[in-house]
Amino acid sequence: MNDGAPSLHATLTARCCVVGGGPAGMMLGYLLARAGVDTLVIEKHADFLRDFRGDTIHPSTLQVMDELGLLDELLERPHRKVRVLEGEIGNDRVPIADFGHLRTRARYLAFMPQWDFLDFLAERARRYPTFRLMQRTEAKALLKDDGRVVGLEVTTTHGELAIRADLVVGADGRSSVIRRAAGLAVEHTGAPFDVLWFRVGRGPGDPEGAFGRFEPGRILIFIDRGEYWQCGLVIPKGSIEELRARGLESFRRDVATMAPFAAARVGDIGSFDDVKLLTVLVDHLTEWARPGLLCIGDAAHAMSPVGGVGINLAIQDAVATANLLAERLRRGPVGVELLRGVQRRREWPTRLTQRAQVYVQERLISAVLARTEALALPWPLRLLRAFPILRRIPGRLMGMGVRPEHVRSPEAPRPRAA
Repeated sequence: MNDGAPSLHATLTARCCVVGGGPAGMMLGYLLARAGVDTLVIEKHADFLRDFRGDTIHPSTLQVMDELGLLDELLERPHRKVRVLEGEIGNDRVPIADFGHLRTRARYLAFMPQWDFLDFLAERARRYPTFRLMQRTEAKALLKDDGRVVGLEVTTTHGELAIRADLVVGADGRSSVIRRAAGLAVEHTGAPFDVLWFRVGRGPGDPEGAFGRFEPGRILIFIDRGEYWQCGLVIPKGSIEELRARGLESFRRDVATMAPFAAARVGDIGSFDDVKLLTVLVDHLTEWARPGLLCIGDAAHAMSPVGGVGINLAIQDAVATANLLAERLRRGPVGVELLRGVQRRREWPTRLTQRAQVYVQERLISAVLARTEALALPWPLRLLRAFPILRRIPGRLMGMGVRPEHVRSPEAPRPRAA
């Protein structure tokens, strides 16, 4: 792949340099380029192919794609629609969240490999002459002038490079180089569990959609991928070595017990190399901005996997950032107070979502993982089963989130043909 990197010791310039080609970075890159802002997105990997990244596209994100006129094209890519999320506790299967009553065009979750979603955004962004994507380009340090961030130093396959930019946006995830280089303070909430992701083949007669299986001491999430199940085993934090010590056959037996419909296919887990550990973090920056610098997405607030809303919070950050900054940024540098406006806009919805995630972690997940006797159906789930209309509440909160963003940034004229 041609990553577009210039020669050694060169200096590039851009109005905005976005660090990280994940959902927040690619969406912001697309929106700014669409608005006529000279935008450079850098991504340290050669492509977007990372297995077991979050693949849940919620109705709030699908609504953004519809507002951009991209939804129909996006849905031409392979995906699975889920209109009702369900859980299994003991022998009880309970519908938990119903998205069918949302006031949006897409009233469902779309499960799509994240690399397909990111590739789609990159392809559409390249239609604008103000967009550049440099892959195999890794941020190393920030450039500063009199206390203001004015760019960054990066490493490419051709050597070191300086990028001068009026604005640097850190969208480089929970291990953000940018927020660390800027010295931004992080508050950690913590999480009592981690998740092991792996695949098991699907077969005729298997259930469809996405659901969670809750048993004493363990939780297993199933996502229908068509030809296979993407599975997430929730384990107490720090217990991975104990699980490995019990051996692969023990792990396969545990999966077969929780997924009897797929018991004949647990051999698809060939080794522990096929099992990827997601270390769960919940944290947030106390300040998202410095002069010339802004952090969004997981770089500003790492989300728990509860509800699968991390991608969608990142997309909401990107939309809000473009809404607030695009027109001003097209003309020149923006002041730090305007950058802080992004935090003021997005911090409250993010923190409220994190508090809800922590509540579920402490009241449900920790309780299930610590339990040894049979599980009883909790009263909230009994209510959801007895009164279907109540399923609209978690459907609304999970599907649209708190204060969903709508595209307000302009589109510049004369985009380049595909």
